[in-house]
Amino acid sequence: MKETAIVYCESKFGTMDGKTANGLVRSSGKYKIVGVIDSTKAGLDAGEYLEEKPNDIPVFRSLEHALENLTETPNQFIYGIAPSEGFLQNNERDIVLTAMEKGMNIVNTLHEFLTDDKEFMNHSVKYGVTINDVRKPPQKKDMHLFSGRILDIKTPIVAVLGTDSAVGKRTTAVILEEALKEKGLNVAFVATGQTGLIQGAKYGVAIDAIPSQFMTGEIENQVMRAYENENPDIIIVEGQGALSHPAYISSCSIIRGSRPNSIIVQHPPKRENLGDFSYMKMPTLKSEIDLIETFSKSKVVAVTINHEGMSDKEVLDTVSEYEKDLNVPTTDVLKYGCDKLINQFFEVYPELKSKTKKVLVN
Repeated sequence: MKETAIVYCESKFGTMDGKTANGLVRSSGKYKIVGVIDSTKAGLDAGEYLEEKPNDIPVFRSLEHALENLTETPNQFIYGIAPSEGFLQNNERDIVLTAMEKGMNIVNTLHEFLTDDKEFMNHSVKYGVTINDVRKPPQKKDMHLFSGRILDIKTPIVAVLGTDSAVGKRTTAVILEEALKEKGLNVAFVATGQTGLIQGAKYGVAIDAIPSQFMTGEIENQVMRAYENENPDIIIVEGQGALSHPAYISSCSIIRGSRPNSIIVQHPPKRENLGDFSYMKMPTLKSEIDLIETFSKSKVVAVTINHEGMSDKEVLDTVSEYEKDLNVPTTDVLKYGCDKLINQFFEVYPELKSKTKKVLVN
């Protein structure tokens, strides 16, 4: 059985900085999410608030409020905010310490490692709980340099990249993974961020925590592990940030390390400025596609939309516009599913369709 978990996301649930909590509410293969902490949305159903689909995950105003209303204390306390600075606020230290005192293990998604903090470590010993610093990298002696082994893989590798951070790359990748599995295909998913790992991805690495010299090799190693262990029909690789983004190099390493044959680009048409850098304009979708194709030497085979701030009509109109102007299938997987993407894969990789047919016949 899955361990139970409550996700801390004060004032950020449903926003860009709440992407870890958002992702766990949508899908969690590792933990059973029993609540979200966000006083600004207290009393709501998390699924109803996030995407108008109730999922019986309540939003609580505080940790104390949650423990008063839950039948059992959750096994895990997950820090579900992804702030750009990556550190605990002073008041949040007390909340995490209280969770430990209540017997909850801590899942820390920040760049600040709680296992390096004497107070947290003393608390973990005193109350018999564990701390999991998801972004803490392995020792350098255990890291991998790029080896070139990935150049011999014949299995299709598809990367889901984007035009900014927190635009839904992981969400699209996870939904696509499940849709392909429903077609009977053997799919391997490689996570590249903390949320995907917490959700239960079997393969992956929090790439933004890895020293730059090893980033490409660590991605290659995870793709190779998935390839060798699963013998998959297709490999889906989660993107991070954006190749054009001035503050992040993750996309560069993901492309170089995974060597994708095809690429999907996720884009929020209504976002005018970069999420954590409001003084900088978003790139155009066309400019990002051109940059990706030039850098990767691979083709962008589809576009997926983040519908933040958009009406249903605007989404449909944008889909039509992009398909006409860019000549690639376009969809919003949260609203319309993955049929267009899968049909495109069958066009690009005909062998996938034949494998699907064999599975369906059997």
